[in-house]
Amino acid sequence: MTPRTPYPRGALRTLAATAVLALGLAGCEGHARPDAAAENPDAELKVVTTTEILADLVRQVGGDRVQADSVVPPGGDPHSYEPTPRDAEKVTEADVTFTNHLLLEEHALIKTVDANAREGTPNVSLAEASETYGANVIPLVEDVGLDVLWLGLRVRGDGEARGASRSSDVLLTATGMTGPGELAAYLTESLGKPKKYFDSADGFSAADTTSLPPAAHTHLNWAFTEPGVYELTLEARLRNGGAEPRPVGEGTFTFAVGVDPHTVADKGDTILDEGHTDLTVNIDTGRMSAYTDQRSRGEEQEEIPPDDVVIDVPNRALDEVPEEREFAFLGEPGAQIHQLPQAVLGKHVHGEIDPHLWQDVQNAKAYALLIRDTLKKADPKGARAYDRGARAYETELDRLDAYVREQVGRIPADRRQLITTHDAFGYLADAYGMTVAGFVVPNPAQEPSADDVEKLTRTIDNLDVPAVFMEPNLARRASVLTQVAEDQDVEVCSLYGDSFDEKTRHYTDMMRHNADELRRCLGGPDT
Repeated sequence: MTPRTPYPRGALRTLAATAVLALGLAGCEGHARPDAAAENPDAELKVVTTTEILADLVRQVGGDRVQADSVVPPGGDPHSYEPTPRDAEKVTEADVTFTNHLLLEEHALIKTVDANAREGTPNVSLAEASETYGANVIPLVEDVGLDVLWLGLRVRGDGEARGASRSSDVLLTATGMTGPGELAAYLTESLGKPKKYFDSADGFSAADTTSLPPAAHTHLNWAFTEPGVYELTLEARLRNGGAEPRPVGEGTFTFAVGVDPHTVADKGDTILDEGHTDLTVNIDTGRMSAYTDQRSRGEEQEEIPPDDVVIDVPNRALDEVPEEREFAFLGEPGAQIHQLPQAVLGKHVHGEIDPHLWQDVQNAKAYALLIRDTLKKADPKGARAYDRGARAYETELDRLDAYVREQVGRIPADRRQLITTHDAFGYLADAYGMTVAGFVVPNPAQEPSADDVEKLTRTIDNLDVPAVFMEPNLARRASVLTQVAEDQDVEVCSLYGDSFDEKTRHYTDMMRHNADELRRCLGGPDT
């Protein structure tokens, strides 16, 4: 795998906001293509995909022989979309289902697909199977430059020996805590509403549980009401389908909150105070650990047993309880708490591999070939038609790949810096010679502070970027970025990441727009 350039420490502080972005969209060249979501009563195959991007690829390969529909609607976010009963019914009617997976989609969506796909029909995870067709996969490297530890939860391993599948759930439950105050771990959802996972204030119970699929990771806020030493015990259980959960592992983690961690740590312990760490269960080995990149600087993480780490929550992590009553479980509004921030707004479950493969056009071509072979198996009589469709689309994708490469190549090398709404453009950077300089990560608990704005301003100024980029479906979260960009005389431009909108309905349109926008916004006066 080709490693990605890690984000420079100190790149972007967390932000939260709402805004409206006006978009200018580019046209597209290519062969006549099936209209997005057009009804096709004569189709031989009903195909259901999780995203509109995948549905478009199916239509280009399958032509009139397929009726392809996406579960996630236009402008929807596959990371967070919650399926409906009608979505489940749609899956049961499908002859073929395609997901991206690699934990791109919300776990509930994957479970809906797996539970309702008819027995004997193809149910293909394109990102995971496309490597055999030449797709290039790269690791998902996260570093948002926080000045405190970034702490999450993780499940390692696939658990096949325990009967697990991608639809299984790993339950992580807080079963005990000692300390001078209360501890709460919670998620801040996309619109700013908190969702409690663990809360010691009323004692731990079965309600203090969250779940993750195998090989997944999520972000959380960790709040402590008083300084001192805390010990938190977590228990992991594996649930396959409707079976009773089975114990997997247990571990107790120590936090030094507002006190010198060296006075807490034993000789040989590792003090975790920077970078990215997850409290982790390995469902293959049954071991709990702190899975951290602190000593390897983001290149390769390591598992450290819970008894051998102390998690530092320093006084610079002091924060105030927001005024909104939804945050009352943290204390009185304005009260000071120590908090390790979530860093990325909203539910953000993912794995160790970047799932956004289609941002490299050659990967989209691998998807198309895998789609071709899947359709041929489901509909052998249409084999020639699928071969013809795939050949024509391959030719179009090769032209598209050359076009993107040409447009980015006309950008001066020192201007090929991407600051984007969220971390969806690693493949674009890796394939076409750009650098992901940072991504906008909204503040999980409150409006951005003056310090947040100052750090963002400094990042834009230090990199000397002429533009920053937002995804159309995430534009409402970016008013602070917009304001800072205006203050710095930096243009705000648009890139499509995970989804289409009402104006852009085809993958080739999307990538041509991205290439044109990159060149227009970063290219400089002589390009």
